[in-house]
Amino acid sequence: MNRREFSVAAACTLAFASLGAPGSLLAQVRKPDDGADYISLDKRVPVDAPPGKIEVIEFFWYSCPHCNAFEPKLVNWIKKLPPDVSLRRVPVAFRDDFVPQQRLFYTLEAMGKLDELHGKVFNTIHAEHQMIDKEASIVAWAEKNGLDRAKFVELYNSFSVQTKARRATQLQDAYKVQGVPAIGIAGRYYTDGTMAGNMDRALQITDYLVAEVRKSK
Repeated sequence: MNRREFSVAAACTLAFASLGAPGSLLAQVRKPDDGADYISLDKRVPVDAPPGKIEVIEFFWYSCPHCNAFEPKLVNWIKKLPPDVSLRRVPVAFRDDFVPQQRLFYTLEAMGKLDELHGKVFNTIHAEHQMIDKEASIVAWAEKNGLDRAKFVELYNSFSVQTKARRATQLQDAYKVQGVPAIGIAGRYYTDGTMAGNMDRALQITDYLVAEVRKSK
């Protein structure tokens, strides 16, 4: 979903692209072009991956239908990651009203519940059609899913979680994220479904760029 366009029409267009339109098949066999299929960042972005690891970041928004559609593809891709690649998810905030879901993500992480409940957040929003985008609805959802309400609220409003949310926004800006889902590679490269043509090819481009980073070591 483009950060500047949130209309239903734009959503449908990008959703079609992210699933892989037939017209994009030819594009999938050619070598990725810098400036067209991905961009090399003018300024390198600091990475959090351990030494020797190549960091890949997925930028996402829980309420984005394209991120929801991409999640199963990403999960399957993660299962095949080589040992020298580290995947990190980063929730974006193109507007202030995205911040509550950023803090939801980092609260689940702080509670050690991210692996268990990350997919459930997407399911609640996109399959059950329940809005969880403000603190009250988020806290109610957390309690419904078995989390201690008081502990969740404490962490949700903690300095640590708020700091992580701010850093996530700074990171999205450093990578010049234009829409989600999007992928950052090794603090050097950026691609998304619009540039790549679809998110299947975005993952192929990511594999290509990871290999290029590996060669440069």
